[in-house]
Amino acid sequence: MFHTFLPQKPGPIGIFDSGYGGLTILRSIREQLPEYDYLYLGDNARAPYGSRSFEVVYDFTLQAVKRLFELGCHLVILGCNTASAKALRSIQQNDLPYLDPSRRVLGVIRPTVEVVGELSANKHVGILATPGTIKSESYNIELEKFYPGIRVSGQACPLWAALVENNEHLGAGADYFVEKNLNQLLEQDPEIDTIILGCTHYPLLLEKIRKYTPSSIRLVPQGDYVAKSLQQYFVNHPEMESRCTKHGTCEFLTTESSEKFAENATIFLDYEIHAKKIVLE
Repeated sequence: MFHTFLPQKPGPIGIFDSGYGGLTILRSIREQLPEYDYLYLGDNARAPYGSRSFEVVYDFTLQAVKRLFELGCHLVILGCNTASAKALRSIQQNDLPYLDPSRRVLGVIRPTVEVVGELSANKHVGILATPGTIKSESYNIELEKFYPGIRVSGQACPLWAALVENNEHLGAGADYFVEKNLNQLLEQDPEIDTIILGCTHYPLLLEKIRKYTPSSIRLVPQGDYVAKSLQQYFVNHPEMESRCTKHGTCEFLTTESSEKFAENATIFLDYEIHAKKIVLE
């Protein structure tokens, strides 16, 4: 039985994140595709997702996807590595067929993985991410699929996202954790030549990450690659592109205080925003 969402008329591109990190993805996408309309939803009241179970992340993510569908989005991007790792496949395979098989949900892991082969010379790749993303081994699985024989080392960075969300990422305290986790990663495989920043918060720590990373190692933030992938997706799927409205607008929803969201969003965006509070269930 299909549960076809209304309205079926064209709508904005939905971007979901457990908190604020997805704003770095939104920023990159809007820079490359400014003509489209966007609807951002942050589940800030229940963030972070990084340490939550697969089941809980899946439930929360599905609630958000359904809400964005109800609000007219035909395409939803999970701008969150944890949601992409723990929920995307189940939603694509099990839920979309009966929710509405004409709609699409995309993640941020695959677009990042697809470019690694061009970036890594020796196929020794490191992943810095939340505990949930590392535990899921989603990057390992996808990288092995694209590049058999690649060596992948993952390091969980349990405090990095919290440092960013609490606006502590520029302070000296953040250096300790960045240096510690980077050393742990490079101890696993000293031959790493490419490191994927597998959390959308981490671009805000880029200066510190670069400071403690050998200059020979390439760092890979996700935003630009996700934006380029979406651009190509629209070329390959003109039927979906035509269902995305183009007025250059962007709206923001949060499950937390709208004032708090608007204030903290300025850490990630270079412009002021207004947000609306909603409840997910």
